[in-house]
Amino acid sequence: MSSASLAQPIVYPSGLARAIIVITTITAAVMELVDTSIVNVALNDMSGSLGVSIEDISWVITSYAIANVIIIPLTSFLAEYFGRKNYYIVSMIIFTLASYMCGQSHSLVEIIIWRFIQGIGGGALLSTSQAILFDAFEPKDRPKASGLFGMGIVLGPTLGPTLGGYIIDHASWPLIFMINIPIGILATILSISFINKKPNEGNKKDSIKIDYTGILLLMVGIGCLQFVLERGESEDWFSSEIIRYCSVFAAIGLIAFIFYELNIKQPAVNLKVMKNRNLAFTTIFTFVAGFGLYTSVFVFPVLAQRVLGFTAYETGITLFAPTLCCVFLMPVVGILMSKGMSPIPLIIIGYILFSVYAMMSAGVSIDVGRGDFFYPLLVRAIGIAFCQLPLINQAVAGLEPRDYATGIGLNNMIRQLGGAFGIAIANNYIANRYADHRMNLVSDMPKDSPLLTERLNLLTQGFISKTGDAVGAASKALSVLERTVERQAYYLAYLDTFRLIAIFFVVVLPLTMFLTTKKKTQAELEAVKKAAAEAH
Repeated sequence: MSSASLAQPIVYPSGLARAIIVITTITAAVMELVDTSIVNVALNDMSGSLGVSIEDISWVITSYAIANVIIIPLTSFLAEYFGRKNYYIVSMIIFTLASYMCGQSHSLVEIIIWRFIQGIGGGALLSTSQAILFDAFEPKDRPKASGLFGMGIVLGPTLGPTLGGYIIDHASWPLIFMINIPIGILATILSISFINKKPNEGNKKDSIKIDYTGILLLMVGIGCLQFVLERGESEDWFSSEIIRYCSVFAAIGLIAFIFYELNIKQPAVNLKVMKNRNLAFTTIFTFVAGFGLYTSVFVFPVLAQRVLGFTAYETGITLFAPTLCCVFLMPVVGILMSKGMSPIPLIIIGYILFSVYAMMSAGVSIDVGRGDFFYPLLVRAIGIAFCQLPLINQAVAGLEPRDYATGIGLNNMIRQLGGAFGIAIANNYIANRYADHRMNLVSDMPKDSPLLTERLNLLTQGFISKTGDAVGAASKALSVLERTVERQAYYLAYLDTFRLIAIFFVVVLPLTMFLTTKKKTQAELEAVKKAAAEAH
């Protein structure tokens, strides 16, 4: 490229064109994130329709998550090799087509395969959408772009259970996949029409050597790790032979992947960007943020439905209403940052608020109603707004523009892994705490306890008055008491899990001292623009 061309100013989209790019990229990201959680509330219906067990049908979640976490760190390489616009549009078409085929599936194997393909297409939508959105704004306005994209990151996982619950209550499970089709088609048409190619985009195939070894090691390492995290609880962890083997393959694959990628000239994933201190420490905070975001979205619905008796739709609405406050707060935080506000105090405030939310949730009564959760969930939403957006900005702060896509991809992968680790830890922690609490509750009820005897007699007499069956009434009374103990034990276990989430957020706060931020001068902004021109 000539020096004359480099001297030309970069032309950023504006007006309607930029608005359409913003809407398209955020919609694509939300669509991908919704599909990570929308299936959760439909598992019962899907298992009945396909004639398989809940454990078998849960593979539709596992297969999507594995494909997602493999493809996300590769998006930078694939976008450079095929051309970002081409890769983005093809990924959207793959996602949309796979969504249709999921809705048309009539067997377990069929829907698992199509969910994996959907995850491959969807993984690209997250990181590539963010990179395209960033390029639609000047460097000084990119915190605004982060705010807009942060809306999607928070809205997606929260919207999934609400939308899924409504569909299951009013229609059938295939619709949870079919709703992606009109959105995907419209987003594809808008992407073709309004997203511009970079100069020489897609013309680098001859100069790029495909890192087959690195891609294979990534697939083995990350794929096996995600499998262990997703299936560990149902397979009884290391008592399962497949979990032991996958754990070994994950460790070997990841270590070999890191060593190999750091020592070749054209890696599939440029891990050298992790030498940037901001990005390295930001990934730790992003991991914890993913842990809290996905774990809270997992624990709260299970608590609400298993213990409190909420329907799937009621649970989704309870979670969704306060989250809307966060959605509208994100752009405000973005504007503040674009005016020079340091992201570090915002991260600290966000983490403190998330800890407060977790402790508020850990103190709820077993008799709470839907409205009682509004204020704790509102604190959660505000905390997310304050920490997610600055973390998105910090992930690329200090990187060269040509490394934005890699930094974004790694950051998004870490967030997904944080969520996977969080759900795996929560599952195991809840099971252990439930067993402990149940044992304690039972030990506090000796057989000769007058209160226990009185309670059983009251229940027995009640059943006798209804059925006239004295023998059966005693058995039913014991069953009611057993369910009461089980409900109380689960309730206490979930409260313990909220406390665990709070501890994670507090423990990492001291690491903020390693984050740095510096307001760029006008000369530095111009240098960034010039570097961006060279990267283009």
